[in-house]
Amino acid sequence: MAIRLKLSTLTLALWALSRIAVAEGDGISQITVTGSHYKNGVGTSDAASQGVINGYLLTDIPILRPGEVLESVPGMVVSQHSGDGKANQYFLRGYNLDHGTDFATSIDSVPVNIPTNAHGQGYTDINYLIPELVQRIDYRKGPYFAENGDFSSAGSANIKYRNSLDHNILDLTVGADNYRRALLAGSTHLSANQSGPTVLGGLELLQNNGPWDSPEKLHKINGLLKLSDGDTSQGWSIDGVGYKAHWHSTDQVPLELIESGQIGRYAALDDSDGGDSTRAILSGEWHRDDEQGYSKVSAFAQRYHLQLWSNFTYFELNPIQGDQFEQFETRNYYGGQLVQGWKQSLFGLPSTTEAGLQLRYDTTHVGLANTDKRIRTNLVTDDQINETLLGAYLQNTTQWTPWFKSVIGGRQDRLQLNRDSHTNALNSGDATGTKFSPKLSLIFGPWQKTELFLNYGKGIHSNDARGVINQVDARTGESVEPVPALVGSTGKEIGLRTEIIDGLQSSVAVWGLDSDSELVYVSEAGTTEPNGASKRYGVEWNNHIIVNKWLLIDADFAWTHARYADKDANGDIGNLIPNAVSKVGLLRATLRNQGGWSTSLETRYIGGYPLSQDGELKTPSSTITNLRVQRELTPRLSLSVDVLNLFNRKYYDIAYQQDYQVTPTSPVVPSGITVHPGEPRELRATLHMKF
Repeated sequence: MAIRLKLSTLTLALWALSRIAVAEGDGISQITVTGSHYKNGVGTSDAASQGVINGYLLTDIPILRPGEVLESVPGMVVSQHSGDGKANQYFLRGYNLDHGTDFATSIDSVPVNIPTNAHGQGYTDINYLIPELVQRIDYRKGPYFAENGDFSSAGSANIKYRNSLDHNILDLTVGADNYRRALLAGSTHLSANQSGPTVLGGLELLQNNGPWDSPEKLHKINGLLKLSDGDTSQGWSIDGVGYKAHWHSTDQVPLELIESGQIGRYAALDDSDGGDSTRAILSGEWHRDDEQGYSKVSAFAQRYHLQLWSNFTYFELNPIQGDQFEQFETRNYYGGQLVQGWKQSLFGLPSTTEAGLQLRYDTTHVGLANTDKRIRTNLVTDDQINETLLGAYLQNTTQWTPWFKSVIGGRQDRLQLNRDSHTNALNSGDATGTKFSPKLSLIFGPWQKTELFLNYGKGIHSNDARGVINQVDARTGESVEPVPALVGSTGKEIGLRTEIIDGLQSSVAVWGLDSDSELVYVSEAGTTEPNGASKRYGVEWNNHIIVNKWLLIDADFAWTHARYADKDANGDIGNLIPNAVSKVGLLRATLRNQGGWSTSLETRYIGGYPLSQDGELKTPSSTITNLRVQRELTPRLSLSVDVLNLFNRKYYDIAYQQDYQVTPTSPVVPSGITVHPGEPRELRATLHMKF
C-alpha cells in the first residue's frame, strides 16, 4: 500500500526543521552505549527463562502498538483482532492466551488482568502504558515462583515506571493514515537542593485511522503523575493514572471474501463495531531493605469502564438485524500485598525466608446485550458480581555451597465468588475455590561462567464467575455444567545460562506445562465452555550479544509442541490445540554511536498454527521486519523514522475457525476461516526534544 502524499509533506516539514536545528546547534554529540538491552547475566535469576528488560530497549525499537512492549519478552507474540483501543491477543509457549489468560501482567505493581471481564477472562489491556517512561520489565515464565498467583501459569511481567527522567521530553509523531501522537513528560525535585520527593508527569495524546476502509477513528488521552522519594534501601511512591479512549473496529472478516475479491483486504462487514474504555488508578508502595531483612507494602484502587460492540458471525443468529452484540462493564477493584523477608543463617549458611499476603477485591456490573448499529435490542445478561481473591505464600532461599542454591516455596489461593443475575435468578449464587501450589528451583553453578537450573511448580488461573455459577444458558435456557473456580497447571523446566563467550549472554530452556483444562470463554454467549486437559513442551534459546560498544544483537528462538491430553477431546476429531503457535523467532540488530546515527532492524518470524482440532484448517507463517533510524541533530534534538512492515508483507494478525453467515440470504458457512489482516507498510516520523 502506498504511503499517502500528506504524510510525505509532513515528513518533509520535519526534515526541514531538523536541518535548521543542525545549523543552529553546536554540532552532533555522541550517543553513549551502556550495557545491553537485557540484565540476564549469570547469577541474576532463579530460572533460565527469567530475566529483566532495560527500558531503553523500548526507545531503540519501533513499536506499532503499546501492547507490543510485551514482545520484548523472548518468545512472546502480540497481535490484534479488532480496534487498537481493545486489549491485544497474546501468544506464549503454545498458548493462545486470548486477551491475557495464563499470563499475569502488572504496571507498577498494579495488576492489569481483569477476571470476569465483559470480553474475556484475564483481559489485559495495556493501551494506557507509556513506553518512554518504562524503567524495566521483570519477566518470568512458568509457574515456579511463589510470588505469582492467578493467571501466571505461562508466565508474568511486571512493568516498572521510572521515578524521574534525565531530561524533560516532548515527542511529536506523524504517520500514515492520520496517525498523530504527542507526548510531554518531565520530572522535578520538589526541593531546591535536589533532594527529597520527586514528581514525574506524562501526558499522551493520540489519534489514528489505520489502513482500514472504515476509519478506526481512535482517540486516546492518557496521563501519569508519580510522586516518589528514597532509593532501593528505603523509599516510597504514589501513582495516579487517568486514561480514556474510543474507537471504531474492523473485526475479523471471512478469508474467502478477501481471496475472491468480493471485499478489500482491509474492509469491514459491520462498520459500527468499536468501543470505548476509561480507567482511573491510584496506587502506592513502600519498601525497606537492610542487613536484617526487607519489607514491601503496596496498595491500589481502580475505577474501570469498558464497552465493546462486535460482530463475528454477521447474520447467522439474527438474519434481520444482524449478530452485533455489546459487552459492557463498570468495575471498582482494590487490593495490595504485604511482603516480609528475613535474612538469616540456616545451618550456618546464608538463607532468606520470605512471606507474602496478597488481596484483591472486584465489584463489577457486567453484561451482554444484542444490538443493531450499537442500539440495544435485548438484554442477554446483566449481573452484579463480587470477587475476592486471597493469596498467601512462603518461600525460602538458601545458598548451600558456593555452587548450589535452592528456592523452596508454596502458596495458597482462595477465590470467593458472588453473582446476582438481574436477568435469570437461576444463575445467581455463590462459589468458592481453593488451590495449593508448591514451588521448587535448584540452581547449580556458576562454573566457567555457566549455571544450570531445575524448576518445578504448580500454578492456577481463575475462571469467569458466570461460567462457575451458571445453571442455565443465558440464551437458550438449557441446563449447563458449571466449571471450577480455579484451574490448576503443572510446570517443569531444565535450563542453562552461560557467559563463557565474552559479550554473549545465552540461555537454553527445555520445559513442559500441563493444564487441567483448556477453558474457553465464549464472549458472544457470556459463558465459559470447558475443553479438555492439555500438555505442552518446548525449547527456548535466547542470545543477547554485545559485539562492541556500538553494535548489539538479539537472537531468540522458541519451539512448542501443544496437544490435548486425550485423543478426540471435546467431541472433535484430533488432539491439536487451535491457535497454538509452535515456532517464534526474532533477530534484531541495533547500531548506535555512529556519528549521531542509530539504527535498529528487527525481523520476527511467527510459525503457522492449526485453526481446527483435526488440523484440516491452518494458517501460514508470517515474517515481519521493522526498521528504526534515528539521527541526533543537537544535544537536545533528534529525529527518528520508523518503517513498520518494511517489506510490505501480507500476513494475518490472527485467524480463527468460525461459523458465519455473510448476508441475510446467503447460506451459513459452518466451518470457515475469518482473519484480521496485519497492517501494511507504514512510515512514522518523530521529533524528540529535550528541555
